[in-house]
Amino acid sequence: MKKKYLPYFLVSPYLIHFAIFVAFPVGFSIYLTFNNWNIIAPMEFVGLANYKRLFSDATFWKSLLNTVIFLVIHIPLQIVIALFLAELLNQKIKFRGFFRAAFFLPVIVSGVVVTILWQQLYGFDTGLFNRLLVKVGLGKIGWLTDPNIAMPAIAVMATWKNVGLYVILFLVGLQTVPPQYYEAADLEGATHFQKFFKITLPVINPTIFMVVVLSTIGGFSLFIEPYVMTGGGPLNSTISAVLYIYKQGFFYYHMGYAATLGFFFAMIILAVVVIQKRLVEKDR
Repeated sequence: MKKKYLPYFLVSPYLIHFAIFVAFPVGFSIYLTFNNWNIIAPMEFVGLANYKRLFSDATFWKSLLNTVIFLVIHIPLQIVIALFLAELLNQKIKFRGFFRAAFFLPVIVSGVVVTILWQQLYGFDTGLFNRLLVKVGLGKIGWLTDPNIAMPAIAVMATWKNVGLYVILFLVGLQTVPPQYYEAADLEGATHFQKFFKITLPVINPTIFMVVVLSTIGGFSLFIEPYVMTGGGPLNSTISAVLYIYKQGFFYYHMGYAATLGFFFAMIILAVVVIQKRLVEKDR
């Protein structure tokens, strides 16, 4: 009898952890979507009112559009730069270990610290970028004050912050390419670009898919950068979906509506990742 219950005993810590920190929060969040709650007063059941409000909330859809704009800029830029740097660092160059560590360093630095640093670089009057533009005879740019430039500027900063992680992932993928493939291609007189597009990219396709998925999930969770740098402005041009959900929950104390936004947003992320997976598998 003791052996019969031993497996249940062994998995019980995980089951307890899952029940407390996963199942209960998710279940409670779904329950909140059908209620109004400001943390202080008792909950008020409102049925589907929060969902109806969601579909007519122009600011939420604006935040989704801002997030998509960020992803469209950030993901291709990050993949191209990370793959280029990984290809360079995969060669036999001096101080290769130092450069690998240097590119990874921003990843382990606090996101708030990096954001404040770039906020100073983007400063209109005293920022380094505008001072350099003035020195070469160009005008100043409102990196964080122009609604058309603010989100691309944040995307560039986020790429600089995270690219080191994806450089490491691409390095791992590049080292799985059998050297015999390159040797055979050399015998056929293939150029470096031909080897890259015909051998390297197809072999590291799983790594590329993983990077795309991780970049997508990371981009959808955009929060610290707009929260610290712009607060979602100017004119809500940088308010991300997560930042808007945070404001609804902890600025306005609309916890039920915030839970509704979060649940709907999670479904969007899931759908995007599933579509990405199917597209990649279709190309194989």
